Amino acid sequence: MNKLFAALALPLIALAIAFAAPVSAQSSREAVWIQIAARPSLREAESEARTYAARLPDVSGYALGGGWYGVVLGPYAREDAERVLQVYRAEGQIPRDSFIAFRRNLRSQFYPVAADATPPAEPAPAPAPAPAEPAVQEPEPQQQTAPQSALPDETPAQARRSESALSREQRMDLQVALKAAGFYESAIDGAFGRGTRASMSDWQAARGFEPTGVLTTAQRQVLMDEYNAPLISAGMARVEDTKAGIAVQMPAAEVSFDRYESPFAHYTSKGDAGARVLLISQPGDKRTLFGLYDILQTLDIVPLEGPRQRGSNSFTIEGRNDRIVSFTQASLKNGEVKGFALIWPAGDEDRRTRVLAAMQASFTRLEGVLDPAAGGDAVQDIDLVSGLEIRKPKLSRSGFFVDGNGSVLTTSDVVAGCTRITLDHGYQAEVTANDAAGGIAILRPAEPLAPAAVAELSTASPRLQSEIAVSGFSYEGVLGAPSLTWGKIADVKSLDGNTAVARLDLTAQPGDAGGPVIDSTGAVHGMLLPRQPDGKQLPEGVSFAVNAEALRSALSAAGVTAASKSPAAGSLPSAAISRLASGMTVLVSCWE
Repeated sequence: MNKLFAALALPLIALAIAFAAPVSAQSSREAVWIQIAARPSLREAESEARTYAARLPDVSGYALGGGWYGVVLGPYAREDAERVLQVYRAEGQIPRDSFIAFRRNLRSQFYPVAADATPPAEPAPAPAPAPAEPAVQEPEPQQQTAPQSALPDETPAQARRSESALSREQRMDLQVALKAAGFYESAIDGAFGRGTRASMSDWQAARGFEPTGVLTTAQRQVLMDEYNAPLISAGMARVEDTKAGIAVQMPAAEVSFDRYESPFAHYTSKGDAGARVLLISQPGDKRTLFGLYDILQTLDIVPLEGPRQRGSNSFTIEGRNDRIVSFTQASLKNGEVKGFALIWPAGDEDRRTRVLAAMQASFTRLEGVLDPAAGGDAVQDIDLVSGLEIRKPKLSRSGFFVDGNGSVLTTSDVVAGCTRITLDHGYQAEVTANDAAGGIAILRPAEPLAPAAVAELSTASPRLQSEIAVSGFSYEGVLGAPSLTWGKIADVKSLDGNTAVARLDLTAQPGDAGGPVIDSTGAVHGMLLPRQPDGKQLPEGVSFAVNAEALRSALSAAGVTAASKSPAAGSLPSAAISRLASGMTVLVSCWE
């Protein structure tokens, strides 16, 4: 125990030093802050700053502009800030959507009250090495506009005159911002009628302004800054990726270019939030587009839950789980498939929806398309597609078809704790019966299937030492097809005398569990059970199988009629047994 404590103490002490010694604003290292909260009133922000300061060091408060006030930690050196952010997020000390902030984001200091309450000066940054492949042009992230005090006050008459100069689009933008703030519920039409005026008055009253129903120039700026705060924090900036032939507004504070692996340009997360962007660019036709649509849905970045739509020349896919929300769009035009995917952490929906809308509105096709050979020298992995992880199930085992509608027998452990069960990864199935004590589960496909072969359960007990084979996905689907493992019947009962379970002299893999036990005639004598029943550690080459009689009884109780095979049938050639086994055996997968 003492050794373990000593091993853990070093990194914790180092981290504590980083916490206790924030970087001076005049340091030669780049000083950054961690923004943990933003509030629309000074009173709220001061209260929150005091709350955080009671349990965390280095808490400060700065005006952000546009009537918003931020609570931050720091300043720190960038590398220290990233460690602090990671630890505090993991401990739940700060919100998950906290992020790195820079001097340009901070204005006058309001907490703690200091003699010099001006924004900290930004130290000269260390020179950064030139990127290995300068494929993109990233301007500085979007700056915040001037605070309210930078604009003169206006009388109601002056406010009406300045308002009259607004375009219809600008008027609609104000209505959108009022609606997002919860003050407006009518149509976005750019017409300032009684509904719009009432919402303006309500907004003014809520923000401490005189409720005239006509926004001054400064108030319009405050309203729009409030509305655009999610985009400002994400650092939206126009990125032109000339190799991909795409220009788009991108959350430059959250992601940066990493690499090309056709058909994707990868923009990976800058911090711990986990945001990612993929630009999609490849030559092709409708088959290419539709193939991409299918492939994307096998990837870990596209969760199973969510709407998806495919048209003749375009598609959209949205996926959600408790970790991420992803949105992908692509379209075919002039022999080029182009689009993007935004992968965003769950629980940060306000920023995600605004970032996505900005990306969709700004997406522009440029000349050219990503070279199909781009990234061809990357390390290959069977679990990756163009550098993206394939979605993998929690557990995969074997099963076999027992009727013409596609009902499946499998082992009960593969269906435990699943949110979704599939057959051969492509067909959803439901559990119709599960006998955990007997180790038998019966599945029914969501829609009827037409199996290539159906199991015929033997009507007689097998002879001792007779040759049998188990058909199963030994490596949980890696090989794409079942394989046969040969062995013998060692006993017609289990070690504890259970006559419903036979003992086999056969070395099986975990993925074989649930597979059919077949004799030389093609009759199914049972279903293979997991190798270690009840947690027992068995010698090598010992396996167990539920016998055909027990399987028939379980199927009958579930209302499934299984075919039978008499012992008088003649032996089949090995090739015929292999074809029969392959046709009836199916991969059963459990997904979280």
